[in-house]
Amino acid sequence: MSTNLKISCLPVEMTFEATAGESILAAALRAEVVLPHSCKTGLCGTCRARVVDGQVDFDAAKARGLSRHDRDEGHVLLCQTRAVSDVTLECNIVEETRNVPVRRVAARVAGVEALSDDVRRIRLALPEGETLGFVAGQHMNVVMSGGVRRCVSLANAPSSGDGWLEMHLRNYGGVLSRYVFESAKDGDLMRMEGPLGTFVLRNGSDRPLLFVASGTGFSPVKAMIETLIRQRSGRPMALYWGGRRPSDLYLHELASRWHDEARLIYVPVVSDGLATDAWQGRTGFVHQAVIDDFDDLSGHDVYVCGAPAMVEAARREFIGARGLPSRQFFADVFQPS
Repeated sequence: MSTNLKISCLPVEMTFEATAGESILAAALRAEVVLPHSCKTGLCGTCRARVVDGQVDFDAAKARGLSRHDRDEGHVLLCQTRAVSDVTLECNIVEETRNVPVRRVAARVAGVEALSDDVRRIRLALPEGETLGFVAGQHMNVVMSGGVRRCVSLANAPSSGDGWLEMHLRNYGGVLSRYVFESAKDGDLMRMEGPLGTFVLRNGSDRPLLFVASGTGFSPVKAMIETLIRQRSGRPMALYWGGRRPSDLYLHELASRWHDEARLIYVPVVSDGLATDAWQGRTGFVHQAVIDDFDDLSGHDVYVCGAPAMVEAARREFIGARGLPSRQFFADVFQPS
């Protein structure tokens, strides 16, 4: 007897199968059905969907990214939900990524640059004549030896014909960061799969944009802002970028130029600066700086990327204390690579 269960997604009438005990999000990804998601741990709230029909097992205790109001309205987080019967869901389909194909790509290292003591920028050259279609904010799965995969955001704006990719890596001591910091050299072959992810700019809104990043969570935000600048977007933009030390704001000069050239409001924030840093800017936590500066976020689209604790605090405070509708909060959680 088959244990496969049918999962249907509205309003686009997509279907796939899930096995007993498998999260609905994991089943969708296995079937190459792209549903909104990011952290896969219940923190960011990106994979929110409403159960229209059927029975599910939802681990509400782990779904910290879902408000009580959303739970009462029948919403779940798909990363923490398992089907008990055939299920019909009302999903937030990300139109911007629906027609972006996922590919296997072999690129060669074309430069490793130290942006700070513990951040490296790696540039990758695609084979001659090849390009990679992606949406600003998406990431790649880098395939290491033994099939180990690590997610890394693309830090450059999509541009047909360039044939190169940019990534930012912090030295967390993981398998990928060790390679980049210790042994990567020009000409090395890196195998990847992608583009992946739904932390992307949404079309169809003219609301002001607020970007909040911590550490290397700046990298997909950089891709988004550069895309908006190239498009000559007229939407007001603000960037709040936080780090423990000033050196964590590793492209501070670039962000300052955006402030001067693109009329972007740039607010750098340092939480644990030393006297020797001679930091004269804002201090504290980056999400708190936003809270201090905005009484009402209901009219903004907010994109947040960085450490899990920062993303969770931003979601809780922006939605709970500053009136931001959950549908206007987009987040990506960065994990060590």
